[in-house]
Amino acid sequence: MTQHDAGSYWGGIVKSMGLVFGDIGTSPIYTLTVIITLTRPSQENIYGIISLIVWTLITLVMVEYAWLAMSLGRKGEGGTIVLREILVRMLKPGRTLAFVTFLSYVGICLLIGDGVITPAISILSAVEGIELIPGLEHTSEGVLIFIAAIIAVGLFIFQNKGTDKVARAFGPLMVVWFVALTLSGVFSIVDHPVVLKSLSPWYAARFLYQNGLAGFFVLSEVILCATGGEALYADMGHLGRKPIVRAWKYVFAALVINYLGQGAYIITHPAATNILFGMVRNEAAFLYIPFLLLTISATVIASQALISGVFSIVYQGITTRILPLFRVDFTSTHLKSQIYISSINWTLLAAVIMIMLIFKKSENLAAAYGLAVTGTMTITGIMMTMIFAHTTKKWKVPIALLVTLVDLVFLIANLNKFPHGGYWSIILAAVPFITILVWTNGQRALYRALKPLDFDTFEMAYSQIYAKDKNIPGTGLFFVKEWIIVPPYVVHCVIRSNIIYERNVLISIVRTDEPYGLETDLKTGLARGLDAIEIRSGYMEILDIEGVLKANGISEKVIFYGIEDIETNNIFWKLFSMIKRQTPNFVQFNKLPASKLQGVVTRVEM
Repeated sequence: MTQHDAGSYWGGIVKSMGLVFGDIGTSPIYTLTVIITLTRPSQENIYGIISLIVWTLITLVMVEYAWLAMSLGRKGEGGTIVLREILVRMLKPGRTLAFVTFLSYVGICLLIGDGVITPAISILSAVEGIELIPGLEHTSEGVLIFIAAIIAVGLFIFQNKGTDKVARAFGPLMVVWFVALTLSGVFSIVDHPVVLKSLSPWYAARFLYQNGLAGFFVLSEVILCATGGEALYADMGHLGRKPIVRAWKYVFAALVINYLGQGAYIITHPAATNILFGMVRNEAAFLYIPFLLLTISATVIASQALISGVFSIVYQGITTRILPLFRVDFTSTHLKSQIYISSINWTLLAAVIMIMLIFKKSENLAAAYGLAVTGTMTITGIMMTMIFAHTTKKWKVPIALLVTLVDLVFLIANLNKFPHGGYWSIILAAVPFITILVWTNGQRALYRALKPLDFDTFEMAYSQIYAKDKNIPGTGLFFVKEWIIVPPYVVHCVIRSNIIYERNVLISIVRTDEPYGLETDLKTGLARGLDAIEIRSGYMEILDIEGVLKANGISEKVIFYGIEDIETNNIFWKLFSMIKRQTPNFVQFNKLPASKLQGVVTRVEM
């Protein structure tokens, strides 16, 4: 390993800790504290609970995400949409495919909802540690919420700098955090080394067997230790697979040691309430305030992991055409997934502050938390099992199936949270879900209602009109998806209104999967005075359409593009029409000169 390789090896691990592992890395703040309010902290119970936590991390994070899911990626990207894209190529159209599409939409929306709950619970739970500082025990709830809200605002303002810069700043801080978790755990284990027994799965099984239904419901709080596991896969496009998997080994060790330490602390201090903070205060009171500040920083970073994940998901949604166009800013020259979407950013911030105000305390939020995570994990499990069943890696099917069953058990245990605020997971996920349904069905219905013409039919009518020689001097440019299919607005312009220039050019723009690169394909002489140009450009290429046209000898006088004016009494299509009006159209997206633009309105009845 050369010095540079070693540098990028550790650099990748540090960046992953900053971007991906914040959420799962901060779950020790609240996981055991919440569980202890439900369960008698006897020695046997604690061994069982710690064993459950360790084996949940192994099954749901290590096996399901780090090993199985992360072996399935497309162009380095991960997430529910990617699983759907892989399955779409394997399955024949029909009920199974419709089921997969439905599942993937639900998974995407639950993760977006999670992007609201995570920052709220993480930041609130850390800020509540202020109450353990001598003299600040009686800080009012309102003040704590206000501090948490200010921290959230700061985090969201910082987003447009790009995830790459964010990761650089956050990585080293998270390394310090994981070291602190490991050391505090080790010191506590020394007090009660017998706690190491709970690494055996036998204690987990015995706990569930002895506690019956009550033990089963404890699972709904145990899952808190694995929240953020889904970010490993969703954030894969930001850093690539290898650094995340490498970093996970260290993160896993730090988490297990810390949970074992917390277990030892509860056994030696059965009356403790705020476990992690109490353990640190007990070991080194003079380090408590620095540790609290570190905790608050770590929770801000935890929120970052999910915000980055939400940006990735929305961007994949735009490029796979299941979400409307939003203005996307690319913040990195070498990674397409490093993006910033301002409209999504501010919507998330508003939702986070609203959730803080509704729930007020982190333990109330723990009730809403978990339902979305287990839902996402179960959906990932089902889709992975289906993919492995269709590939040469059929031996992975029983493992994936087993993991999915474990996910399902956790999901069922979490359903008892529904009346206690769990329904908020569903409300938050419903907004993007309705948007996706309206947008995808609307686009399809609109395309059917528009009835484009095939090129040959268009060309016959065009040639007859062009032959009359009453053509306008100069060049007219018409935007189309592809030149073989002529949209109605072009038919309306050219054939019904006889707007024909001496030279007419059909222009189409195709975005490729490569970051850079620009190819143009000019087809001349499709008919007298009719040419077509296709511009294929990389997704990071900032297109200067006018420059490309000049280079190909086209200096246009006017640019035509289609606008659909939707006429409808259907409430569903009215909503679609409203979304379409609010988001930028193709021409605004590509910033063309306003003085030459001519929008042609087509009335469409839906």
